[in-house]
Amino acid sequence: MVDAADTAQVIVDPREAAEAAGLRYVSDARPGIRRKKAGKGFTYIRPDGSRLTEPDTLRRIKALAIPPAWADVWICPFADGHIQATGRDIKGRKQYRYHARFRAVRESTKYEHVVAFANALPSIRERVRQDMEQRGLPREKVLATVVHLLETTLIRVGNDDYAKQNNSYGLTTLKNRHVAVDGNEVRFRFTGKSGKQWFLRLRDRRVAKIMKACQDLPGQELLQYVDEAGNCQDVTSTDVNDYLKEITGKDITAKDFRTWAGTVLAAMALAELESFDSAAQAKRHLRAAVEKVSARLGNTPTICRKCYIHPDVLNSYMDGKLIIELKSKAESELRGGMEDLKPEEAAVLALLRSRLAKEAERQQRSAAEGASARRPAA
Repeated sequence: MVDAADTAQVIVDPREAAEAAGLRYVSDARPGIRRKKAGKGFTYIRPDGSRLTEPDTLRRIKALAIPPAWADVWICPFADGHIQATGRDIKGRKQYRYHARFRAVRESTKYEHVVAFANALPSIRERVRQDMEQRGLPREKVLATVVHLLETTLIRVGNDDYAKQNNSYGLTTLKNRHVAVDGNEVRFRFTGKSGKQWFLRLRDRRVAKIMKACQDLPGQELLQYVDEAGNCQDVTSTDVNDYLKEITGKDITAKDFRTWAGTVLAAMALAELESFDSAAQAKRHLRAAVEKVSARLGNTPTICRKCYIHPDVLNSYMDGKLIIELKSKAESELRGGMEDLKPEEAAVLALLRSRLAKEAERQQRSAAEGASARRPAA
């Protein structure tokens, strides 16, 4: 059995993802089916130059719904190719149509990363705690403070280009004017992505002291550190992501904090709701939970559900198993070496690990069946 904690590393590569889906890895650099304009429609030309007439293949092509405006269309000659079609849109950008099973594996891989992040969270928190206790304003101390704020405020990390082009801010692009320090209280007031207005209060003595020290440095940028030569340096999102990678040895990024928080918050919001009596009521509960989480993250419910909540939490709720699984796993998992996580985090991580292990088994069976189907008869 593939260990759930390691699965994300196993199927990141497209070749391995194709194999996990039981598909053939293909490239549009190889000969394929070409599309040719014919009246108001199209005809399709095989790699050997003959016209394609096989009904099954034509139905497969029709199901791909390749936009008529695409140019330089290449269509995979194999029904089990991981890429089914490519082309150029009206702006000349290359577009892809992937096999449904390949898309499912890649989507699963994206969310498997959430499990890897949760596994690394205790070590991140411990390192952050240690670095925030350093004297002065060295690089590690300020970066640790940013990571602490990522988790406690759920503010986006920020991007210099986005701040310049849109006058919207995240943690690493905040100016001194965006933050007020009053004793142990830190108040954030700024415009975030998509014009979202952020007003936050945080009572944290350590953070307040560090924020005040940063504001006392020359310049308008809030988050700066003092290098070994005594010069002030701005903190960037790249600095933060490099720091996280250094701590974990994995491709953990600042965005992962919001994805993990969204997943846990959704699970807790659904666990607080009463059980449902119908599919319609369950969907209403899901919508209410997603709206609650999106308000906390500062994005739309659609983006929140698509990008920040692990689908297994929502699926488990629709299956009627979420609350039972969360309650049954919390205590046992905390006794099993996850005492550094909050109880709700440990329960959600256990739920995701369990479902991930089942999905890994399913993918292994699918890959074995696909390989068997492609193996020539003796």
